[in-house]
Amino acid sequence: MANIPDLRRAAAIFWLILLLAGLPVTDAPAPAWAAGPLDSVVGVHATIPGDARTANILGTERQGSGVVIGPEGLVLTIGYLIMEAISAELILPAGKTVPAEVVAYDYETGFGLLRAQSPLGIEPIPFGQSGALSEQSQVLVAGASGVRPVIGAVVVSRREFAGYWEYLLPGAIFTSPPHTEFGGAALIGRDGHLLGIGSLIVGDAAGPARQLPGNMFVPIDALKPILADLVATGRSKVPPRPWLGLLSEEARGRLFITRVSPEGPAAKAGLTENDIVIAVDGQEITGQADFYRKVWALGVAGIEVPLTVLTRNGLSDIKVISASRYDHLKLKPSY
Repeated sequence: MANIPDLRRAAAIFWLILLLAGLPVTDAPAPAWAAGPLDSVVGVHATIPGDARTANILGTERQGSGVVIGPEGLVLTIGYLIMEAISAELILPAGKTVPAEVVAYDYETGFGLLRAQSPLGIEPIPFGQSGALSEQSQVLVAGASGVRPVIGAVVVSRREFAGYWEYLLPGAIFTSPPHTEFGGAALIGRDGHLLGIGSLIVGDAAGPARQLPGNMFVPIDALKPILADLVATGRSKVPPRPWLGLLSEEARGRLFITRVSPEGPAAKAGLTENDIVIAVDGQEITGQADFYRKVWALGVAGIEVPLTVLTRNGLSDIKVISASRYDHLKLKPSY
């Protein structure tokens, strides 16, 4: 793991390169970088039991990064690192570890929260305005580990992102070049403020059918309306959306089921791998994002979802009794 001087040196080198290249960085506030926004980046390690719902897909030992965002050691990370965790710890410079409590997990945004169980002595990073972040903006991506823990990057697109796990994120931030240790990494603006949290590495950062490797970040603005609820109760007050328990892939506007969650709603309704979803409640779907919107428009978790599906036996109308993903996962009782 890189120590804090390494992180600051990397940031300084990044801005020096921009200056030598003649790029406009006159408004880059050097004092902000020296004052410690990179100091807020910490390592995150979580242990997940072998019988967890996500153990087979995400593993039982997960490691990435997090960012100190509040007093008393409140740390923001990407939720899949700590989902179903039975224990977690924060990794500080020089390898020091501090036990952490899992505070919250929000499925809709993908954020997760931890709280250190002893003082960190780290100043929280202030939030930026991710909604104002435009394409071609210069940013830093800071992780807690990797060959290059801090890299300079450029925002190459801002667009909706549809994930195969029943996930839809408006205004996702895509940057390039990619950071290899992206999970929970901090996206930091030139004012030293936090703009997003790293989620994925992608091959089409610049847009569909435009091959450019990069990272996808969850914008920090998505956290602001729900942060108080997450800290207080571990959950957003927004009622959970209907969850079907299927993984899918879009091809030419069609939605192919690639996997169904064991014991999930789709599996209980008889849906299987390679089935093709044609319509929701009689309305033909045009792709993955459209599928999610049509399902969620029917109501909250627990609603019946009528699907028209092309199976190996032909076209079928199948009714799926949706559920809350929170109830399916083996989460802490507090959230």
